Amino acid sequence: MSEPDQNAIRPSAPDRHMLRASLVPSGLLHRAARWETGLAVLVVAIVVFGTTVSPQFLTGSNFFNLGVVMGEVAIMALPMTLIVISGEIDLSVASILGMSSALLGYLWAHHWPMLAIFAVVVLLGAAAGLFNGLMVTRLGLPSLAVTIGTLALYRGIALIILGSNTISDFPAPYNTIGVLPVPHTQVPWNIAIFAVLAVIFGVVLHATATGRSIYAMGAGTEAALYAGIRVKRIKTLLFVTSGVICALAGVLWTFRLATAVQNNGIGMELNVVAVVLLGGVSIFGGRGSIIGVVLAVLAFAALSNALLLTNFNQEATGIVTGVLLLISVFVPNAASVAARVREWLRARGGPTLRAGGGPALGAGGDPALRAGGDSALGAGGDPAPSAIGAGHE
Repeated sequence: MSEPDQNAIRPSAPDRHMLRASLVPSGLLHRAARWETGLAVLVVAIVVFGTTVSPQFLTGSNFFNLGVVMGEVAIMALPMTLIVISGEIDLSVASILGMSSALLGYLWAHHWPMLAIFAVVVLLGAAAGLFNGLMVTRLGLPSLAVTIGTLALYRGIALIILGSNTISDFPAPYNTIGVLPVPHTQVPWNIAIFAVLAVIFGVVLHATATGRSIYAMGAGTEAALYAGIRVKRIKTLLFVTSGVICALAGVLWTFRLATAVQNNGIGMELNVVAVVLLGGVSIFGGRGSIIGVVLAVLAFAALSNALLLTNFNQEATGIVTGVLLLISVFVPNAASVAARVREWLRARGGPTLRAGGGPALGAGGDPALRAGGDSALGAGGDPAPSAIGAGHE
C-alpha cells in the first residue's frame, strides 16, 4: 500500500509537536526501566554463576577475551536496535560484514593502500544498506523478506569477490587490534569502539527529534506521516547507517582473526537479533532502549563465557541463543498472548463445566442438550447429577 502524500496530510506546527509527543506511549519509560532492571539482575546472577563454576571467570584475561569475542555482535546490534524500534528489521548484517571482509582482503592482495581500502569498504557498506532501504521504503516491500534475500545476495557477492582464497598477510599494526587492548587499559579495541558508538546512538535515540521520530514510526507509520515525519527518508538513513557500521565490524573482524575469507561472520545475524530483543526492543517496533541493549550484550556475553568455562558442548550453544530469543519475545508479550488464549477458548465454547461447578452450557450459552434434544435436566426439571459440579451435589 502506498504511503499517503505527506504534504496533503501535514498538520500545523503546534499540532505536529503535540502529535509527535503523543505517538510515544506514556508508559514507555516505565516499562523500559522495569525490563532493564530485570536485565541488570540477570547480569548479576550470571556473574555469580560464572564465579561459582570457574575461578577464571572474574580474571582480567577472561574479561578481555569475552569482550574480543562479543565486540562485533555488540557493534552491529546498535543500528539494528534503531531499525527494529522503527518497525523494520535487517537480517543482512552478517552478510555485509562478510562481504566487507572479502573486499578488504581482495584489495589488499592487489596492493591497494590501506586507507583507500577503508574508504571503499565503507562505501560498499553504505551501498548495501542503501539498497536495503530503497527496496523497503520506495518499493514498499517488507524488510524481513528484503533482507533475507540480501542476506543470500551479499554472501554470494563475497564468494565472487574472494572465491576460496584466504588472505592473511595484513600489516602487523592492524592485526594487533584483536590481540592487544587499548593502550594503558585492559579494554579490547572493538569494545572501546562499541562504547563510543553506544553513547552516540543513545543520544540520537533518546535525546533528539530523530529518536522521537523513530519511536513514532514504530508506534504507527500513518500517524507518523500525519505528524510530518519523513518516514521514508529516516528509514533509508537507518539502513544506510546499518550498512556502514556492519562494514566497520567486518574490518574489525578481519583484523582480529588476521584472515579474510568469504564466509567470515556467517550466522552472526541470529546473535545480533537475539541481543536486540533480549535488550527489551519490541519486535513489533515502537519500544526499546540503548541501555537495555548494552545490558543484553553483557548478559549474552557473560552467559556464553560461563558456559564455555563449564565445558558446555559448544555445538549446542545455538540452544542458548534460541531460548533467549523465545524468552525475549514471549515475556514482554505475555499479557497479550494470555488474552489471545482466553479469546480462543471462548471461541471454542470453553470447557464443559464452568469454574465453580455451574451447569454445562452449549453453544450460545444454553444448557447442554442430551441426545434427543432434551436439556440436561433430571426428573421434575431439576438439573441432572451429571450437570452439577463436584461439591454441589
